[in-house]
Parts: sequence; structure tokens; C-alpha cells
Amino acid sequence: MELRHLRYFVVTAEAQHFTRAAELLGIAQPPLSQQIRQLEQEVGTPLFDRTGRGVALNDAGRAFLACAQDILQRADAAVRTAQRAARGEVGELILGFTESASFNGVVTELIRQYRERYPEIEMTLSQGDSETLVAQLRDGVIDAAFVRPPFALDGGLTFVQLVEEPLVVALPLGHALARRKRLAPADLAQENFILYSRKSGYGLSADIMAACRQHGLSPVVGQQAPQLSSAVNLVAAGMGVAIVPASLRHLRPDGVVYRPFALDWPRAVLGLALRQNGPSGGRTANLLALARETRLG
Repeated sequence: MELRHLRYFVVTAEAQHFTRAAELLGIAQPPLSQQIRQLEQEVGTPLFDRTGRGVALNDAGRAFLACAQDILQRADAAVRTAQRAARGEVGELILGFTESASFNGVVTELIRQYRERYPEIEMTLSQGDSETLVAQLRDGVIDAAFVRPPFALDGGLTFVQLVEEPLVVALPLGHALARRKRLAPADLAQENFILYSRKSGYGLSADIMAACRQHGLSPVVGQQAPQLSSAVNLVAAGMGVAIVPASLRHLRPDGVVYRPFALDWPRAVLGLALRQNGPSGGRTANLLALARETRLG
């Protein structure tokens, strides 16, 4: 028994006539009659009462019709679901993000638009540092991640830059430098720096230290912080100053003052990294397309 047997049966039952049913199906009447006879043989009982003017369902046919219609509806639904999955409209997306990414308006807007456009995608969020998230991408643990470069684009990874932020200096509330509107590296010569460095030694913090040295400042590192927000909390505790992306300016307004940092480089880059050929291809492709729209917009 195949789905076509069920379709032929349902159309014939609704038309109550072999010739009309054949016309609706776009086939000749004799093959249709033959298919119905094969179906009845497989079921083991006649499904129609043949009359001179057409056919009518008997008791077995009426019982079989309800089941056949349900099977066909389920088969059609399965096809539609598979097609929607291929278009990335259903399924699960595991999305990683650095803690600092959650404070960036571009990132939160992109997530909002994605959820609005694809409401049936089950999104699972996973937080970590950029190095860990990129490693998880390569290992297939997550599907995409909002991260900060640098990292190697190997293992089939793609990266779309979303935003490039200026840097600001986070100072404890009441700090003498808070009276200034803008701070240069030389202004921080007597300060203890709070760093948020990567295990590899590369990243924004390393670039900031290199830029300061180029301008004659040898930063005194007083404390290491695991994350950008942790660095801001340590600033609020009076343990030093930190140079952070501008999107973090609303953190700890009760204990921290932010001032622009007078360097054009480095800038804090944030973007979306993903695997191009992972099992969630349609879903990540839609996220990538939306990220590019956001970048261009």
C-alpha cells in the first residue's frame, strides 16, 4: 500500500464516480479502477458498493476513509515540516555570546529580529569568553557565537563584523581624573590597570597595552579580571582603572565614571562567528543573512 493508493481512494470516495475521480486525478479511468481493486485486495474487503450510476462507500469504506484522510494529512504535514526545516524556520539554534556582547545594542537587536522573524526556532544561549566559544564552534558544540576577534577562521568558520566600538576609561566614582572630559594614555601613568586578558595573550586587552606603550605609557597591571564586567566591578571597588568598550558605559553607574579614551586604535570589534556547513545550516544561514542586513543597515 502506497500513499498514491490512499489518494486515489479518497478522491474516488469524494467523487463517488470512477470517471469523475480519474478526471480530477489526471489519469485514465481503467488504471484508477485497477488501483482501487489492488487496494481492496490488500485491505481484504471491498470498500465500495458498485452501482450503475457510480460507487458508494460501504461500512468498511467509511471506516477506512477517516484513517486514509488522517494519514494523508500527516504525510502532507511531514513534507511541509521538512521543507520548513530546510529553510531554517524550525528547529534549535545554540547561540554563544561573550558577556560583553549582551550589553551591545546591535547584538540584542539582532537577536530580537531573529526571534521575531523565526518564532518557531528554539534558541539556546550559552555564555563564555571568545576563545572558548570559537573552540566550541569548531567542535560543533554550538552553532554560532557573538565574539571578539582575533581568532583563526579555520575549520569552516565565517565571521561577520557587526560593530566597531571606541574605548572608554572606567574610573572609580570620585576619581580625580573624572573631572576631565577625555583621557590620553599619559593621564593614566600613575594608575593601576585592571586587565581582562585571554589565555593566548592576544585580544583587545593586549592591543590596548601595546597602544599605550606606543604612546610612552608602560601600564602598571594591578589586577586581572576574568571578564569585562568583572573589570568594571573591580573599578567600582577602587582597585584600579580599566579601558573597556563604550557599550559597557551603563554598567555600575553608582560606582564608576566613564571617560572617552583619546586613541583612535585599538577599537573593540564585535561580530558573529558561525560554522558554514554544520547540521543547523538553514538556521545559521538565516542568522548570517540577518547579521549582514544589520551590518549594512
